Amino acid sequence: MATPKRRVSHARTHNRKAHWLASLSAPELTICKHCGETIQTYRACPACGYYRGRQVLKIAEEKTKD
Repeated sequence: MATPKRRVSHARTHNRKAHWLASLSAPELTICKHCGETIQTYRACPACGYYRGRQVLKIAEEKTKD
């Protein structure tokens, strides 16, 4: 059976565990200040296209049939 040639440092161990624990949590959610939709943090709003007070995505408006 293979054995490690060198000791694994505390920093490497903690870094590995931190990434594993971070993957277990759900993504953080917030409210869009422009339209009020629930969105992920640090993402442009898929409903209105705004991010941090300015429009960064052009969203096509849906046409309603009468």
